[in-house]
Amino acid sequence: MSAPAHYEYDHEHGDVHKAPIIMMGAVMAISVALTASVSLGFLDRVAVPSEVRAEAGTQATASRQLNFFDAEGGAVSIVDADSGAEIARYEPGTGGFIRSTVRSLAHARQIRGIGARPPFDLTQWNDGSLSLTDSTTGKSVELGSFGATNRAVFAALLERDQS
Repeated sequence: MSAPAHYEYDHEHGDVHKAPIIMMGAVMAISVALTASVSLGFLDRVAVPSEVRAEAGTQATASRQLNFFDAEGGAVSIVDADSGAEIARYEPGTGGFIRSTVRSLAHARQIRGIGARPPFDLTQWNDGSLSLTDSTTGKSVELGSFGATNRAVFAALLERDQS
C-alpha cells in the first residue's frame, strides 16, 4: 500500500472572484442602513391599515360579526354572532384559507387565554378593502392581501342570508 497522495491547492484555478463578495457586502450594508433608518425614525414604518383608514376617513360599508367553531368530524362551522345561525360549514379538506386565517387569529387568543366566544368582525370598507378583526386582541388580517380568490371567500360571508 502506498501513502495517500497529498493534493495541493492550485492557485492558478482557485481564485475567488471579488465582485460577488463585494455585492453581498453591499446588500448587507444597505439592509442594515435601511433597518436602522426605520428604527431611528428617518423613514416611516410600514403603514398600519387601521391608521391609514382613520386618516383617510374610510368608512365601513358592510360589517358582520362571526364566530368560528370546530364542529364534529373536523369541520369548521361559521356562525352569525347576532342571529346564532350557521351561515357556512367547511368539511375537512375544504376552506383552507378560512381555516388558516382564523387559526392565526385564534392562536393570538389562545396565548392570552381568550376563548372562542367573542366574535370576529368582518368588515367591507368603502375603499374596497376587506378585513377580519379580533377586537379582543387587536389583531387584524387584510384579506385582499391574499388575492382576489381568497378575498372572495370571506366576502361571500358578508352576503349570506343574515336572518
